[in-house]
Amino acid sequence: MSLASEREPLGINGTLIWYYFICKREVWLMARQLNPDEHDENLEWGRFLHEWRYAREKKELSFQNVRLDIAGERDGKLVVAEVKKSSKYRKSAEMQLLFYLWKLREAGVEAVGELRFPEEKRRENIQLDDVSVEKLKAVVSDIRRIVAAVVPPKAEKIGFCKNCAYREFCWA
Repeated sequence: MSLASEREPLGINGTLIWYYFICKREVWLMARQLNPDEHDENLEWGRFLHEWRYAREKKELSFQNVRLDIAGERDGKLVVAEVKKSSKYRKSAEMQLLFYLWKLREAGVEAVGELRFPEEKRRENIQLDDVSVEKLKAVVSDIRRIVAAVVPPKAEKIGFCKNCAYREFCWA
């Protein structure tokens, strides 16, 4: 058995959930801390937008392997918000936020979720339910399978590739 397959992968986090619904190869790369180009203009714009648009709200609350963009209270409930620059990958964003709500629930904290797309001036409420938890369990299991592989999944040309900070890993 090779060292790579014996090594315990990093814990499953929201970023791996996000990439799972976009590109399985990115899941493998990120889990091994093969980080993308941190100066990629898409990544920088996303960070700037998050900082600028929500500067007054409490943000980046962390626990275990979870890092929440924004957490606050509204009407006596904990509200966790995930900020994305576009709703183009809405499904990934929703599953990432559901993962956070699930981890909070496992820690004994009930919360409601909100997806925020500031460039579209749009917010969407997200609720964790039993169906979502079962889907997340299956996704986590599949992520573990991907990460345990000795080599990454084969590169596949998808619409996300042209803006991907990992593009050099696949197409150089």
